[in-house]
Amino acid sequence: MSPAAPVIDLHTHSTASDGTDTPSELVAAAQQAGIDVLAITDHDTVAGWAEAEQAARHLGVTLVRGIEVSTAYGHASIHVLGYLPDPADETLMGELARARDSRATRLERMVDLMAADGIPITYPEVLRQVAPGATPGRPHIADALIANGTIRHRDEAFREWLTNESPYYVTHYSPDPVRACELVRRAGGVPVLAHPFTRTRGATVTDALIEQMYAAGLAGLEAFHRDHGPAEVARAEALARRLGLLVTGASDYHGVGKHNVLGEHSTEPEVLAAIEAQSSGVTPVVRP
Repeated sequence: MSPAAPVIDLHTHSTASDGTDTPSELVAAAQQAGIDVLAITDHDTVAGWAEAEQAARHLGVTLVRGIEVSTAYGHASIHVLGYLPDPADETLMGELARARDSRATRLERMVDLMAADGIPITYPEVLRQVAPGATPGRPHIADALIANGTIRHRDEAFREWLTNESPYYVTHYSPDPVRACELVRRAGGVPVLAHPFTRTRGATVTDALIEQMYAAGLAGLEAFHRDHGPAEVARAEALARRLGLLVTGASDYHGVGKHNVLGEHSTEPEVLAAIEAQSSGVTPVVRP
């Protein structure tokens, strides 16, 4: 009987951005869920890396250190996963810091607009939901609404008030997706486009955009994700074959903030090996 394939989940979030588990709790949850290889990919920050590494070594979980770069394309937000970048790269870290600062001021403007329309929310309530050093974002507005009893789950807030089409939506600075690929590559990392054809966003990501990102260093597509149905998976796989891109799968786990379950989609071991091979090696995979 051949051994079972390892479960490799390459897209998860902690309280360093908009997850509800601390980095150590995230690793512990992964270990309990039978995850063999976990990537921590918080939005625009590496703040959770050190704690996650310590927990991974203690619990025997292989850890891939990464980020999820929030990018802007037209009026849409597109996310680029960056695996194993150098956290000392000044250009990449500077872009991430600029995005985080812009997001914080934008959040306050969104809350002011919501409150003016009678939605029971204040900015201090939102700040209480943001862990120290974490990247503030729209999920923290949702968490404040949960805490004050207005809604029961983040999904309700995103359906009603927090979409890009909402009258309360305020833009913030983000690099464009092509530049994000360039930045991750220059930092020795490996860029993969997260849930490119998610059904909740509409037809934003075109094949032509992905081809531009590929020319800038894009390495793969996250085809297997709960926001993709069979048609979206087939499209991603076909495009990956045509361009020679890697195909990944992951949970996009956020703790109790979303319904996503650790390990619900996985990446093949040979794909992880290819990601490692394409990285500079400055930030290695952490193995117990």
